[in-house]
Amino acid sequence: MILGLAPGRLTTTVVAVRDGVPVSSWSLPGTADTAFPATGALDALAEALPDSSRAIPASGFSALGAERPGEIRAACVAMDLDAEPTAPVAAIRVGGPCPPALAPHVPHPQGAATIVRGGHSLTGRPLAALDTDAVRAFAAGCGLVDFAVTATGSPALADHELAVADLVAAEVPEARITLSYEFGRPGLREREREAILNASLRPQAERLADLVASWLPGIPVYFARTGGGLVSAHYFRRYPLVCARGATAAALRGGQPEADRPDAAVAFGATLAVPVAEVERIVQARGRAELDRELGDARDEALTRVVSAGAVPGSARIEEMTVNPVSYLPDGLYRVRVTAAGSTP
Repeated sequence: MILGLAPGRLTTTVVAVRDGVPVSSWSLPGTADTAFPATGALDALAEALPDSSRAIPASGFSALGAERPGEIRAACVAMDLDAEPTAPVAAIRVGGPCPPALAPHVPHPQGAATIVRGGHSLTGRPLAALDTDAVRAFAAGCGLVDFAVTATGSPALADHELAVADLVAAEVPEARITLSYEFGRPGLREREREAILNASLRPQAERLADLVASWLPGIPVYFARTGGGLVSAHYFRRYPLVCARGATAAALRGGQPEADRPDAAVAFGATLAVPVAEVERIVQARGRAELDRELGDARDEALTRVVSAGAVPGSARIEEMTVNPVSYLPDGLYRVRVTAAGSTP
């Protein structure tokens, strides 16, 4: 049996599904006056379940036909994060100077941003040596712990983003660091925006994951992705942006709600999903053999990621791969996107 949970402002819907068929559903009270729906709903759940030895309320088990906690294989949470609080972010861009209008933008008023010398072209050519002193000075002086790092050319070569992460971690041991190359977008500003938003959501994602784990002890927890599929709580803590519209995506998939409970479609849609992970890279290959090696590396990375996203290792598989030449650049550059999926325990 799998539990699907849809935290809401007024109520949180819980659906129990066995073999793809809803067994039962019920609601738990939320908090009408909270500014943040998911947070308020999960806080209310934690208060409603003071005895952590029980996975769900006795009334819930009664509604399920006296199911036992040990029969719950996993819980799938579907929520939208657009109303959740965000943290101030320290944004580091590795690249050349730019006009103020094109500088890194951090929406939180207490955030900070800088541009340091470095970066690569999409062919892997160094544009400048990384200014390590500037990175250290900014990390030590910004007073923040959530960092977003974006380097020119990182979808093809992420060396400078990885180097900056090491420098930041040395200066701020408690830092949470998001690297833009992990989101794969070829455009620098697009990747930068996603990295900053992901970094700003990480503290709240950790809190949400902890709340769910506190009242479902010992049960694997998954979160619904924006583009469909699930990720593990561990993956959600690091990449909450991939779940920013999880409830919306789950609702679109959950086409079998109870007639009098349309909100149950969100939780049911989440339980139908499986762990999914994506990898997007720019690769350079001078012939078919070299391209095949690059594609093999991308496939391996996608399979590793989907296991990190909660797939049972033996179930990991490649669902889709697209390879397109990059226009307006030298021959031999390809944009590669790989999607991997797997099964829940």
